Amino acid sequence: MSPAKRCLDIVAALVLLAVISPLMLLVALGIRFTSPGAILFRQRRHGWKKVPFEIFKFRSMYAECCSDPKVPQATSCDPRVTPVGRLIRRTSIDELPQLLNVLKGEMSLVGPRPHALVHDEKYLAELPSYGMRFAALPGLTGLAQVNGARGETPTLAHMQRRLLFDLEYIRTASLLLDIKILFRTGVLVLTSRMNAY
Repeated sequence: MSPAKRCLDIVAALVLLAVISPLMLLVALGIRFTSPGAILFRQRRHGWKKVPFEIFKFRSMYAECCSDPKVPQATSCDPRVTPVGRLIRRTSIDELPQLLNVLKGEMSLVGPRPHALVHDEKYLAELPSYGMRFAALPGLTGLAQVNGARGETPTLAHMQRRLLFDLEYIRTASLLLDIKILFRTGVLVLTSRMNAY
């Protein structure tokens, strides 16, 4: 990672955390008082060079559904998702704790999204170029996400489309591209056009 990209990550993550900390507190309280279990969901993911790290998210599912590392991806109207979880997933607020991963240097603001380990192993076996994703730090958002390749991947074709965007980002990565992706992410989030189930 270039020093300029790391500097952008640190400064932007600190500013975002300062601005949205009241919102994050409200979300934490909402999770605490509406369903038993931890406020944060933690899960091992592969990072740069496939080095494992622990990702942070606001818990959006009932606690008993979060313990299985092979748990299937969430789907539309998934009964495992709590009412608060549905709201924060729809608005991508559940991803905000990953700003801590960014500050720790485990993630970047922009890069290929990290997938569950079981999904990595599946796609490594099915897509020959999938391992090239690990040539970059995983990101909070990415080229794939701002182009609609986000959320559930019910077929291999869906993952192939996401992978094409990820590899295009790695091939053309620059500070200017990161800024453009961050801007597009902000617009999509604010207009509710970037969401998961």
